Amino acid sequence: MDRLMAEQRDPYEVLGVSKDASQADIKRAYRRLSKKYHPDLNQEPGAEEKFKEVNDAYEILGDEQKKAQYDQYGFAGSQGGFGGGQGYGGFSGFGGGQDFGGFEDIFSSFFGGGGSSARSANAPRQGRDMQYTMNLKFEEAIFGKKSEIQYSREQECHTCGGNGAKPGTSPQTCRKCGGRGFVQVERQTPLGRMMSQQECDVCHGSGQEITDKCPTCHGSGHEVKQHAIEVTVPAGVEDGNQLRLQGQGGAGENGGPYGDLYIVFRVAPSDKFEREGSEIYFTLPLSFAQVALGDEVKVPTVHGEVSLKIPAGTQTGTVFRLRGKGAPYLRGSGTGDQRVTVVVQTPKNLNKAQRDALQAFADASGEDPSGDDSVRERVEKFFNKKKKKR
Repeated sequence: MDRLMAEQRDPYEVLGVSKDASQADIKRAYRRLSKKYHPDLNQEPGAEEKFKEVNDAYEILGDEQKKAQYDQYGFAGSQGGFGGGQGYGGFSGFGGGQDFGGFEDIFSSFFGGGGSSARSANAPRQGRDMQYTMNLKFEEAIFGKKSEIQYSREQECHTCGGNGAKPGTSPQTCRKCGGRGFVQVERQTPLGRMMSQQECDVCHGSGQEITDKCPTCHGSGHEVKQHAIEVTVPAGVEDGNQLRLQGQGGAGENGGPYGDLYIVFRVAPSDKFEREGSEIYFTLPLSFAQVALGDEVKVPTVHGEVSLKIPAGTQTGTVFRLRGKGAPYLRGSGTGDQRVTVVVQTPKNLNKAQRDALQAFADASGEDPSGDDSVRERVEKFFNKKKKKR
């Protein structure tokens, strides 16, 4: 026990909250991190361990009494000697848990008796959560849309209603375990012969035995079917955002509720725009004449073309803001802006008229683009002109 306690991280550090955090702050941090590392949503190595660590931390900080005991005595105080966590019940992949409620449960797990596993054998359990990836075009993510999706999921069997038994029959209490879901097994230990518990091999922990199985689901109570729902994509979503649809996951056990469906959005890039949150960025190429003399140009936005006045003497890199032409705020009302960055284009191939015009401009400016002057001489001429003007 001491070794395990020494390996545990500070729960405040795990959840990323301060010691004076409110229960609301702790709950928000827990929900965010548990979703981030949930093994059904995160397949990266180590995610499952982090998910367990987050649950262990919330087990302590989410309970005012355990939190106070931890603040005063550390892990020993929060765990109350032999008391412990509640496992991971309610989360797909960790359903059930072990729920060591106190010394009497640990004692009974070695020497027989009720225990929490017996109490939960027939308890309703929520179905597993599922994930669906939805691909969106750039504009679809900005303005949102409604779309019907289809996917396969485990649903309650339409023939037996989910109990697994042939119509006209019903499940019976398991003859081997008596409905407890586990059986007692005698084994030899260093302390002598002891009784331990293990899952019943007849009912597989359900506490019920089906003699006449449903011809459709073969006793499982579930059948895999195509499921279609309409999804409303919120305006302003970004690549990687998730949308939780309650009750659209897999079917529950023993009459438990369906799990949830998490829609993960993948947004295709635009060939014109860049986006950061609600801000949209566009690069506007202009000629030397346009920025030198000034111009009025049409600029594309996701909301349609708009006119933009380019003042005479605009420099390359100048950024103009088009208010309200960005993406909608995902949370809250309003719309971001579009930022237009001017880039002056240098022509690669000049015809004679263009070359003569530029040469005339250079002559009028006192410049010698032919390259006869050295760089040093041209710099000296520039500063000499500045001194004469003074």
